[in-house]
Amino acid sequence: MERYRPPMGWNSWDCYGAAVTEEIVRKNAAYMAEHLRPYGWEYIVVDIQWYEPTAATHEYHAFAKLCMDEYSRLVPAPNRFPSAADGRGFKPLADYVHSLGLKFGIHMMRGIPRQAVHRGTPILGSGASARDIAKTASICAWNTDMYGVDPSKEGAKAYYESLFALYASWGVDFVKCDDIARELPHEEAELVLLSEALRNCGREMILSLSPGPALLEKAELYKQTADMWRITDDFWDDWKLLYAMFERCEKWSIHNGAGHWADADMLPVGALRQDYDAADATHFTPQEQETMMTLWCIFRSPLMIGAELTKLDGFTEDLLTNSRILDMHGKARHAHQVWRRETAGTELVLWAASCADGGQYFALFNIGENPCTYTLAMSDLETDGKVRLMELWSGEKMSVGGTLTVVLERHGCMAYHMEDEVGKS
Repeated sequence: MERYRPPMGWNSWDCYGAAVTEEIVRKNAAYMAEHLRPYGWEYIVVDIQWYEPTAATHEYHAFAKLCMDEYSRLVPAPNRFPSAADGRGFKPLADYVHSLGLKFGIHMMRGIPRQAVHRGTPILGSGASARDIAKTASICAWNTDMYGVDPSKEGAKAYYESLFALYASWGVDFVKCDDIARELPHEEAELVLLSEALRNCGREMILSLSPGPALLEKAELYKQTADMWRITDDFWDDWKLLYAMFERCEKWSIHNGAGHWADADMLPVGALRQDYDAADATHFTPQEQETMMTLWCIFRSPLMIGAELTKLDGFTEDLLTNSRILDMHGKARHAHQVWRRETAGTELVLWAASCADGGQYFALFNIGENPCTYTLAMSDLETDGKVRLMELWSGEKMSVGGTLTVVLERHGCMAYHMEDEVGKS
């Protein structure tokens, strides 16, 4: 089952931006191990600028001085990650996360630090310097930390190999590579070089590509180079973004399968934006959160929690630990949108997927602005006769014939597992 299930974990971006510290990461890891790990949650991911000593919010300091080793590789800022002092890097923190039965991940930017290029620092395993391999015209539009790497230059391969060798020595299990998914085809060769270095580093690591929107025409390249790739720009707790995700998921659903996952981005639930306001909470309604979780799970997006875990309330923890919904995340196959239509004074979407254990999943979403009562013809799901249903959020069981009548709140949904009446229980 594990290889067929998209990654599930926590990422520090939504709650802390660039400002997360080791103490915060350890507390969230401990919470995940105790409360969420039994449900499949396992990755703890430190997002952007862990090498920037003065990072304090979601905003970046332009051209900040970064922590870097003698071989042009960024290393954790010891004032924020004390266990990284004296050249230990992330190994002590990764060891702690592993001791909890979890896996450890980090963010990286495509390319090589600008300060390495300006200083002409060496590349491990090569006679070239950072200046020799930099593509100075290839820069990130929203962060000043890096230049691109020119794959045709002597030393480029050695640089990426040395980078992933360092990550492997730290015990990294997951790498979120930024400024790469939507830059194709201009940076396509750098993606291939980076991916090959990761695959050959001697340690298994998930490779996640950001930001989106990824390019649909490059889907096969993403599958060959990465484990997951973002299909959207940063996703936040705004209904307009969730509404738009239905179209994105419809287009990308045919590309999801074992080891290659279209990523709808993080789950902005619970306590968010803690670097600005410790009281900040998701702006999604409970119904919108259930709709988001249902779509992500039937579509089989990776699941990355954006909340400060130690502040989870009862609703949010129940949302993230509903075993029936999470079973759909692991067992759905060939998910697709059946139809999308305006009816009953609102807008409805029907999704379906086969279940690896037998039967079928389906979910009915009300993405319009009015609550409604709707009668679904079971023939839309290509089934006749009596069937047994379980509604996944509530656990309610029922038998129905040719139709199913449901009450849907505004921006709400219902999700089901279906079996023939004579099928297995």
